Amino acid sequence: MPCLQTLLPAASLLQLNGVRDACCKFLLSQLDPSNCLGIRSFADTHSCSDLLKSAHKYVLQHFVEVSKTEEFMLLPLKQVLDLISSDNLNVPSEEEVYRAVLSWVKHDIDGRRQHVPWLMKCVRLPLLRRDFLMSNVDTELLVRHHSECKDLLIEALKYHLMPEQRGVLSNSRTRPRRCEGASPVLFAVGQCAPEVTHQGGGSLFAIHGDCEAYDTRTDRWHMVASMSTRRARVGVAAIGNKLYAVGGYDGTSDLATVESYDPITNSWQPEVSMGTRRSCLGVAVLHGLLYAAGGYDGASCLNSAERYDPLTSTWTSIAAMSTRRRYVRVATLDGSLYAVGGYDSSSHLATVEKYEPQSNAWTAIANMLSRRSSAGVAVLEGMLYVAGGNDGTSCLNSVERFNPKTNAWEGVAPMNIRRSTHDLVAMDGWLYAVGGNDGSSSLNSIEKYNPRSNKWVAASCMFTRRSSVGVAVLELLNFPPPSSPTLSVSSTSL
Repeated sequence: MPCLQTLLPAASLLQLNGVRDACCKFLLSQLDPSNCLGIRSFADTHSCSDLLKSAHKYVLQHFVEVSKTEEFMLLPLKQVLDLISSDNLNVPSEEEVYRAVLSWVKHDIDGRRQHVPWLMKCVRLPLLRRDFLMSNVDTELLVRHHSECKDLLIEALKYHLMPEQRGVLSNSRTRPRRCEGASPVLFAVGQCAPEVTHQGGGSLFAIHGDCEAYDTRTDRWHMVASMSTRRARVGVAAIGNKLYAVGGYDGTSDLATVESYDPITNSWQPEVSMGTRRSCLGVAVLHGLLYAAGGYDGASCLNSAERYDPLTSTWTSIAAMSTRRRYVRVATLDGSLYAVGGYDSSSHLATVEKYEPQSNAWTAIANMLSRRSSAGVAVLEGMLYVAGGNDGTSCLNSVERFNPKTNAWEGVAPMNIRRSTHDLVAMDGWLYAVGGNDGSSSLNSIEKYNPRSNKWVAASCMFTRRSSVGVAVLELLNFPPPSSPTLSVSSTSL
């Protein structure tokens, strides 16, 4: 490395581009958390733009490890501020950013304590868990010493204490970070799949906790860790870098339990249970809050709804829907929740209602063109799409979408396969219809919709046939988890 510090500047001076490029290529291959900041500085000094860009990207992607190095501790204030203010910082939680800031300040506490207010403005305090805020931030003397920091702490606590106002309270410090280079990965969770009896006569439906994930970069499916609980008719949603499986039916009981999947550890962990048992429910995420609406509790069809705040690990009841809805789907559009269709114990529904968090009230919007329960619902390019489902007579392949600007529904191209109990998700500008049941059998097929061509085309099939499936997308930098089996299935004609 020392010889390169002489060779590269000389090659640049003598315009020996081949030697210069070879030096940069070697340094790129040597990037490590312990040296990437130094290489970035070296590349900047000698105008090696590609190496500079690659080294900076490496720093952002490996920030947690980098922040523990001597190079990080010796950075000047401006470079620390530039890093911790980046939207592209790759951190499992904002707590890592806070810890990095405190470590940098305490490395030279007398010379750096005056910088704390500027640094804390770049830490997204509202995204810290409340117990961390109270036990770590509020008790830190370096923070309490500055009135500007107290104002930031009050802002964070207000964000926690007034979840219904989060849309209004949003600013740069409430925006989740998204790592540069992360790609969408589609997760299919839970299933109700056919299983032949030992006697060989007919089939039963077996419920499993198996989960699999589709990587768009490689067009491959990977089996990932199974849930701790078998779940079908489950609600699935993504918040930040975690996947949540909510409620469902385990073959014996309707569930109130919730668990979350961490793709870094490839494991599921229990979360706080809902206040109500719910299967066939609808879930959606709005302003970092997980909403669960409707469903079935084992005795009756529900119109109640509740929301979960992962920052405080609490469930809170919200206003009930005007209609009881089982096999309902919920989606988020323009700061509101939409509860779409379902079954009220006597009829399959065409009705839709919208929830406004600030007023804590549901209001009816225009009815769908068709009655639908167990449909797929997702939002793409400002439109609410509803695909398939069951109208009480047959399984559907028809698709319609709602335009909130006109308060009207219109039909679009139908799916190639009839589907109900499937799920629908938006990813990379497409809609993906995943699994489900065609009226006679469970499906492992997937098709995707292009709104520009108004056409559905086949996508790679899952390992497993899955009806009553839940689907969500996580943006991940490194996938798959270690030791995950893979399957590459060519897109076949539907």
